[in-house]
Amino acid sequence: MNAVKRFLPFLNWFPMDAAVLRADLVAGITVALVLIPQSMAYAQLAGLPPYYGLYAAFLPGAIAALFGSSKQLATGPVAVVSLLTASALIPFAAIGSEPYIGLAIMMTLMVGIFQLCLGLLRLGVVVSFLSHPVIVGFTNAAALVIGLSQLSKIFGVPMGRSESFMADIWGVIEKIGDMHIPTFMFGAAAFLIMYLLKRYYPKLPNVLIAVSLAIITSWVVGFVDMGGKVVGEIPEGLPNMAIPDLDLAIMSKLIFSAIVISLVGFMEAISIAKAMAAKTKDRVDPNQELIGQGLANIIGSIAQSYPASGSFSRSAVNLSAGAKTGMSSLFTALVVLITLLFLTPLLYHLPQAVLAAVIMMAVIGLVNFAAVKHAWYANKHDGLAAIVTFVATLGFAPHLDKGIMMGAGLAIFLFLFRAMRPRIAILGQYEDGTLRDLHVHPDLPTDDRIIIIRFDGQLFFANISYFEDSVLAALASKPDAKYILVVGDGINQLDASGEEVINHLVERMHGNGIIMVFAGLKKQVLDVMRRTNLFEHIGGDNNIFATKDQALMEIYNRIGDDGERPLLPYYLQPLKSSNT
Repeated sequence: MNAVKRFLPFLNWFPMDAAVLRADLVAGITVALVLIPQSMAYAQLAGLPPYYGLYAAFLPGAIAALFGSSKQLATGPVAVVSLLTASALIPFAAIGSEPYIGLAIMMTLMVGIFQLCLGLLRLGVVVSFLSHPVIVGFTNAAALVIGLSQLSKIFGVPMGRSESFMADIWGVIEKIGDMHIPTFMFGAAAFLIMYLLKRYYPKLPNVLIAVSLAIITSWVVGFVDMGGKVVGEIPEGLPNMAIPDLDLAIMSKLIFSAIVISLVGFMEAISIAKAMAAKTKDRVDPNQELIGQGLANIIGSIAQSYPASGSFSRSAVNLSAGAKTGMSSLFTALVVLITLLFLTPLLYHLPQAVLAAVIMMAVIGLVNFAAVKHAWYANKHDGLAAIVTFVATLGFAPHLDKGIMMGAGLAIFLFLFRAMRPRIAILGQYEDGTLRDLHVHPDLPTDDRIIIIRFDGQLFFANISYFEDSVLAALASKPDAKYILVVGDGINQLDASGEEVINHLVERMHGNGIIMVFAGLKKQVLDVMRRTNLFEHIGGDNNIFATKDQALMEIYNRIGDDGERPLLPYYLQPLKSSNT
């Protein structure tokens, strides 16, 4: 049965009692009230007719809930993925055209296949290549791009499409004098209503209220007759189920973008799922979540969906509304289904400026410059990666994938740079036996005959030369040294290059009358040494010790000096006199 549940995780919900089912029903309806207007707005952001947002809100959310591991994650259209989809497809077709729609559906299939393959191969760890600071920088920049991209719809003026997003925005600003006043009033009023309700009445569905009021007002005042743009006719009924048309030539050019959308979308989904799991004490399996998200997009592509992912705002609504299982997402999908079948005529008079206001309201929560500052304080390299990602994403807009990949590349480079030059310390010792870096505590006792060096990092091909140079530099500062003690409790790994260099270094030191001694090595390092005979070459148990105190006792016993032993802690000093 456990094996069956592993492949069909939704079986873990059953049996369900009436209270859980009731809680999921309430949560599902609550999320749907937010999802329906939001999904239409995000479809518009993706360059698609608004009703394609309803298609993306229908099956993907249900499938992700059935086959994912999170019980409260709400999957569907999200702002960042919508913008990434548009930035990837704009070079290949006119926004909103039939070819463009076909490419968006094909992209959904590509994203789903990539995510499913990662999940089946248990490669969820691959999302680690997009570090948190990179995502923070990208999200802040994307939020600004998303918000600015809606200005033309708020003002009711056309926006150009060029390789320079900022030039296009400047063009919109220059046309503000020609704004369509009724359009601006609808957009501004909707934004104000949502903002005030969210601030003072957070439990009310602010998006639904603003959209409902806008539809009624638009119909009453004849907004269409004023020249305003509305959602217009929405096809009634379910989307046509069909396998997407595949264009291999364009697919080869979209692979990179599909990978970026897959990783960014999943990073957002898994971050949300883990945050909620911490509150509910549930367990989230990243690989199973990849399978759920992958199947959601694959099946979604058959139902004319564009790429979907986990939504932070709707997941938070789902959790706060009392959702207990993924059944809440099935109820949400049911409400969307009812809307597609019977309620689409009610959306005809919805002003597009109101959908733009919905988007702008949603992305306000994505702007978090404090997180960039926090990353900088935590680690300058992480802060730099966040800042470069932010600037690059804005600079490359509308091609956002270039910005995030530049940031990811920089983060990986900085990681490798740190790994190539890990912390190395020449140590002195307090009387209580604790070792400290002489660079920080220069007054600690030392012994010119003994060098104690600590290496904080794995010894591998990228940094072994740095280790060798550091040992030789320490020896140059103490020409009378007879022993070099390497405290290796910070060494987690040893590869073939590291083993080879240590072998030659031990031999070189021995030729100069200097003995290398190791202490505190981990099992995995000792295993490599034993398999390669380096253990015996160093001197076996005679020169490799479990602790640095044992190593120092042995070194002083070999030196045979009855005088003070400054590198031994006070509690071992009496042993010295008794041994002599």
